[in-house]
Amino acid sequence: MTGSAAAPRHAFLAVDSGGSGLRVALGTAGRGVLGQRSCGQPVRTGARGIDAEHLMELLVPLVRALGTETGISAPGTAVVGAAGLGTLGAGLRAELPGALRREFGVRRLALAADAVTAYAGALGARPGAVVAAGTGLVAVGTDLVRWRRADGWGHLLGDCGGGAWIGRAGLEAALRAHDGRPGGSGRLLARAEEVFGPMPSLPGALYPRPDRPAVLASFAPQVAACAAAGADPVADGILRAAARHIAESAAAVCPPSGAPRIALTGGLLNVGAPLLVPLERELAERLPQAERVAPGGDPLHGAARIAADLARDALTLPGDASLLRVTDAADADGS
Repeated sequence: MTGSAAAPRHAFLAVDSGGSGLRVALGTAGRGVLGQRSCGQPVRTGARGIDAEHLMELLVPLVRALGTETGISAPGTAVVGAAGLGTLGAGLRAELPGALRREFGVRRLALAADAVTAYAGALGARPGAVVAAGTGLVAVGTDLVRWRRADGWGHLLGDCGGGAWIGRAGLEAALRAHDGRPGGSGRLLARAEEVFGPMPSLPGALYPRPDRPAVLASFAPQVAACAAAGADPVADGILRAAARHIAESAAAVCPPSGAPRIALTGGLLNVGAPLLVPLERELAERLPQAERVAPGGDPLHGAARIAADLARDALTLPGDASLLRVTDAADADGS
């Protein structure tokens, strides 16, 4: 696949790069997504942040296979949504435009934070706010003039109310019960020992792991199970605090006027009523002017929406140096 190959009018490439791997779609502005593929290997990060070379290694075979399926051999427009773009995106911004131009003939590229592609997938080009709640937590909002972002600072400094935050709080309560300190939960202690073994060995098993956020988040469903039906007031308090944090982030980014919409996305929502009931209450109290809606699509869908609009010169979502930046890929390598 080269830049000289023929391509359908307004053909696009959409990419969603996250912690669980890479998802790719090809389509056209007129017909939408025509095919998609994925791989379960996430893109590496290095000294310059997200590794553009590794992203291309994973991307090329997926796009080539999709090109055979869809007949799109050289998409002129691409949108790459990447987790960590705001803080780890220097390498992508420097290297990816030229790499995509040389490999696929991409002439126009939008690099987007995964929170922005989640927003576009959930709400499209409408004012509002989207909270992406999974292992971590980030909220983004826009009035279609500028973007606002809240949290997304990682499990050590933030992601308050996310899966890792809930799991860590639950394990802290388990350790308090193990020690006999106030604020502990015997139920959470029993659950933690079932999952992780004796508590004295937990720090040594957890701290060296590179996937600490995911390990912490894996305990969030146990906290929710203990909180169900008011069975454990400590666990219930953790979920209510998480709901408050999530609503605070949503309120920080939601446009203050008009009739904005709010959508919640992410796997954390699967823990169910112990989180969702207090969260709906918190959102209604803090954002009475906003309409709660179900998300219309996921981050790959959002990347495809942005790409289709960009291919038609109809993109209305605002640009931002770290969240959504459009570049002319043809200029990136001097061509």
